[in-house]
Amino acid sequence: MAVNIKSPDEIQKMRTAGRLAAEVLDFIEPHVKPGVMTGDLDRLCHDYMVGHQRTTPAPLNYAPPGYQPFPRSICTSVNHVVCHGVPGDKKLKAGDIINIDITVIKDGYHGDTSRMFYVGQPSIQARRLCETTCECMWLGIAAVRPGACLGDVGYAIQDHAERHGYSVVREFCGHGIGTKFHEEPQVLHYGRPGTGLMLQPGMTFTIEPMINAGKPDIRQLADGWTIVTKDHSLSAQWEHTVLVTADGFEVLTLSAGAPAAPALAKRPE
Repeated sequence: MAVNIKSPDEIQKMRTAGRLAAEVLDFIEPHVKPGVMTGDLDRLCHDYMVGHQRTTPAPLNYAPPGYQPFPRSICTSVNHVVCHGVPGDKKLKAGDIINIDITVIKDGYHGDTSRMFYVGQPSIQARRLCETTCECMWLGIAAVRPGACLGDVGYAIQDHAERHGYSVVREFCGHGIGTKFHEEPQVLHYGRPGTGLMLQPGMTFTIEPMINAGKPDIRQLADGWTIVTKDHSLSAQWEHTVLVTADGFEVLTLSAGAPAAPALAKRPE
């Protein structure tokens, strides 16, 4: 596979795009509350990106082969929606969990990130799933370093999820990112240590595990985009864009409001 190694100038542009994507999530957080429609969240984010940031929402009209153009500027995946939820007239209710996925384009470069949000007070089970999924993402990120393999990243995620009784969605994965929304490599969220592509400084890709409370099986809704769990169990996802550095990694999608990495995913000094 041909993986694009970013130059210092490209990396700086990726940092800017990543920070701006994360700041959209900071902006929208206070609006995630009972009674709000997912379409309202989309409109608010769109106006913030276009009007305030002067960025382009990458999902709007995005049409990979075999897909109709995506009709909104963000993805909103509620409860048993795994990914690619299309914003509309669905009203959020207390106890819901929602993933909001943001990708912006700034000066030709993409920043891609998502977070889970609680609508009011979630159930203990829902909170535990969201927290464990966040830990999965960060454990995958912590495995990133030159000379490591993508299988190391996938294994770290899969092992933690399955130890907690959850399952990993296998049909969707992280991806390289830069001037294109989706580049090589594909970053699987399961795998065996020591297998797969060897990481090199200058690679940029997303790590975005989708973790189900029940079985890993999924299905697509009639809109051609929305993916849900087949058994209607809850699903959660977190996502960061990551750079492989000379001695480890740099997370490019951090902002003032971004949740900190959990202690278990921090490397010992």
